[in-house]
Amino acid sequence: MGKLLWEFSLGYFGKGLEPSSDYCEIMNIGESLVKESSNSMNELREPKFASEGGSDYEVYIRTDELLVLQPEPATWKHRDELLFTVVHQSSELWLKLAVAEIDHAVLNIDKDLIQAASRYLIRARDCIHYTTTQLPMLEKMTPWDYQHVRTALGHGSGFDSPGFRNIRESLKVLVTSVQQALGRADLTLEKLYLDVEANESLYSLVELLVDLDEALMIWRSVHVKVIERTIGGTVSGTQGTPVEVVRNLRDRSIMEELWDVRVHLTERANRELASDG
Repeated sequence: MGKLLWEFSLGYFGKGLEPSSDYCEIMNIGESLVKESSNSMNELREPKFASEGGSDYEVYIRTDELLVLQPEPATWKHRDELLFTVVHQSSELWLKLAVAEIDHAVLNIDKDLIQAASRYLIRARDCIHYTTTQLPMLEKMTPWDYQHVRTALGHGSGFDSPGFRNIRESLKVLVTSVQQALGRADLTLEKLYLDVEANESLYSLVELLVDLDEALMIWRSVHVKVIERTIGGTVSGTQGTPVEVVRNLRDRSIMEELWDVRVHLTERANRELASDG
């Protein structure tokens, strides 16, 4: 606004014109608008939660509390404790969000609001993806450096993760909810896959269940490779669990029928479609 007023006045006087009362009035209005705009911007910069200290962002996100939840340098047995803690704490937050989205999806499925449920399951799937994509950060520790970090963990283990414990429970409820929705539509998985066009919403929902199952399998696979890269593949973890046991959990499914139906469809195709060739 100030620049425009300056350019206007420059053009006016550059023509050798004397300021008129109209010109002065325009300039006064312009200066008032500039002041009002400046005051408004200053008001927007003022925190609404000033009484609580810090900026509104810091108060709402609770950064003061959040950023003291990681070990401080004075307590480190090794500086990579911070790296290890940040990766795992952020994973717990993503999993907390995933659980909330799955639980909300179930509420919608039970009301036959299938498209709405799918929207929340997409979020949950992406949350699991984000926990997976940050795992390679743990590989940036050398194997020996991790041994130092490991001494600070006590008997702490990923098996104790509240996030994964909760997501397992929520997924059980989700599977039951999806099965009931199929029952209300008088559909088996095989019938659904054979008549997708007539059941697009339920098909998308079931495929999101496959996405979630696959995302968890990918997470476990990446996690196992991180473990093998840091402590080796033939040793035991902090609670004495052999890495081999963790490795054997990689392909555990939340609903085996999701994968079995593909076998059944292939067998059916071999019977019914082979003669078409």
